[in-house]
Amino acid sequence: MKIKILMVCLGNICRSPLAEGILKSKLDLDHYQIDSCGTSGYHIGNKPDPRSIDIAKKNGIDITDQRAAQFKTSDFNAYDYIYAMDRSNYQNIVALTDKSEDKNKVEQILNELHPNSNLDVPDPYFGGDQGFEDVFQMLDKACDNIVLKLKESK
Repeated sequence: MKIKILMVCLGNICRSPLAEGILKSKLDLDHYQIDSCGTSGYHIGNKPDPRSIDIAKKNGIDITDQRAAQFKTSDFNAYDYIYAMDRSNYQNIVALTDKSEDKNKVEQILNELHPNSNLDVPDPYFGGDQGFEDVFQMLDKACDNIVLKLKESK
């Protein structure tokens, strides 16, 4: 049975598609399923932001087949790990459940780099290309730690 991991940001066009693509590039997809979505429905069905596509491509990752989706309460049952890109999205996700086992699946992704620090991955949407580069680097390091954690838990 595959371990299922969900990456979540606000609109599912900048940060979470990058996180999905990065983690997919690091894991054997015969054993893992990685997806992404947003807490809002602003961009449902849209491709990732062209700047996310470009920075992923620059790093050898193709995310052009991804389409934005919205987080739903059934995702708590569908996924083993749910990574929020920032505190606001974390709070939006955990507000959708009263079950502690659901809440325990949700973590802010940068806590994989800086435990219990609750640092946000900045939303690069309104910034320039450097913001997307910075976000890629943060997520790449966090995904390295997720891979290590998953291998240790086997």
